[in-house]
Amino acid sequence: MASAITQKGQVTLPKTVRDYLGVTPGALVEFVLGKDGQVMVVPASPARRKPNSRFAKLRGQAGEGMSTKDIMKLTRGD
Repeated sequence: MASAITQKGQVTLPKTVRDYLGVTPGALVEFVLGKDGQVMVVPASPARRKPNSRFAKLRGQAGEGMSTKDIMKLTRGD
């Protein structure tokens, strides 16, 4: 399977490759140069991954079990 390289040197990983690697948007990958001239694309090791924001633990917590209407009511003070 082939992908074109953009003017900025970017390439899109085909969906089958993303699925195989288990990577999602925002994930980091590493390009490993082999001695035989081949290049491997692998998920970045945990130590090299982008650190989570200080708010990452809070994502999905606000209004758990509440409807959007109830959350809006609560935030607006209705």
